Amino acid sequence: MKVLTAFYASIPYDAIKATHRDEQYYQHLFYLLFTLMGQFVETEVKSAQGRADVVVKTADSIYVFEFKMEDNATAEEALAQIDKTGYLIPYTADHRRLVKIGVEFSKEEKGLKRWVVE
Repeated sequence: MKVLTAFYASIPYDAIKATHRDEQYYQHLFYLLFTLMGQFVETEVKSAQGRADVVVKTADSIYVFEFKMEDNATAEEALAQIDKTGYLIPYTADHRRLVKIGVEFSKEEKGLKRWVVE
């Protein structure tokens, strides 16, 4: 998450219109970064009760991310959504460790504001 914070902070403020700095903008950048790092990453992963924003699968772990913009919700609310909608359930038979991460982005700060990991 430290690397992601630095990555988002390094993007010049005038590289994209402020109106496009929404959850999907950050989701796309997240996808590109993890893909370039050689990780298996999926976005908008559908399950029986909804769509997880991002799922990253490594050799030993599966990370389920839910993104929120600070003006709409918090990182804690993102975690609650993962629980409420059962985004981890499809992976419970997998041998890998399951990790859920709620991420909060800031339009004002133009990047990653905070995250909560469980």
